[in-house]
Amino acid sequence: MPKSHGTIAIEAERCKGCDLCVHFCPPQVLRLGAQRNTLNHRVVELFDEPRCTGCEICAKVCPDMAIVAVYREVAS
Repeated sequence: MPKSHGTIAIEAERCKGCDLCVHFCPPQVLRLGAQRNTLNHRVVELFDEPRCTGCEICAKVCPDMAIVAVYREVAS
């Protein structure tokens, strides 16, 4: 079975730190980071990129569309 690898692009200024994406991430590779945006919200970060599958669930559950792109690569 082919394995997939992914990564995401986060728009820090849109993130309000609600952490919905963290809870819904199947491989559990997201967390609230130490970085804060101009509204003083902690911004989500991808802390374990090698385990990201690019499933897009994080982008789909984000109420503020802070996860602006999901890249997925399938290895044969």
